[in-house]
Amino acid sequence: MKFGEFRVLFLIVVAVVALLVASPALSRLLVYPRTEFFTEFYLLGSSHMAEDYPSNITRGQNYSVFLDVANHLGYTAYYLVELKFRNITQSAPYAFGPPSNQTPSSLPSLYNITAFVADEETWELPLTFSFDYAFNATSLQVNFQSMILNGATLSLNGHSTSWNATMRMLPGNLVLELWLYNSTTSSFQYNHRFLSLWLNMTG
Repeated sequence: MKFGEFRVLFLIVVAVVALLVASPALSRLLVYPRTEFFTEFYLLGSSHMAEDYPSNITRGQNYSVFLDVANHLGYTAYYLVELKFRNITQSAPYAFGPPSNQTPSSLPSLYNITAFVADEETWELPLTFSFDYAFNATSLQVNFQSMILNGATLSLNGHSTSWNATMRMLPGNLVLELWLYNSTTSSFQYNHRFLSLWLNMTG
């Protein structure tokens, strides 16, 4: 091999090695264009994991979960979370088909939570709740009086649930819907995301 050819080969090898060594450092400096913009919306159980969610509910007993909103929209977002409570026959959010067909529950919100979340940040709120209700052992029916959420008493008068043989429980459904502020319309719009926690209302 001639000296000139060896020199070229040597320079190529040195350049490749230099790039391999520098690539971790370069990856920190390079800014790649973002192609996906979305919001993460999830609940964690009492152990701060995706487990240990409340299920069998006893009157007057406190239960805890953690509500998380992670912003990947590319800007600081203003969120609204609407809390609703329903039985199996009442209006539920619809999550299938194109976004235009994905609708929130028609039930009124019992409690609203708002938060500004910076881009690439996660906002978390501990939720502690309990229920007051009357249990009829003969008819296997629960008539709700109230729900206490983070110290606030929410009226559930008129809410009831009955034994469901398919689910084998007295079902109550805690629903959290995510809404996002639209600066163009100066209003919150449903973000096509909701969380659903089924609870068995024991005697």
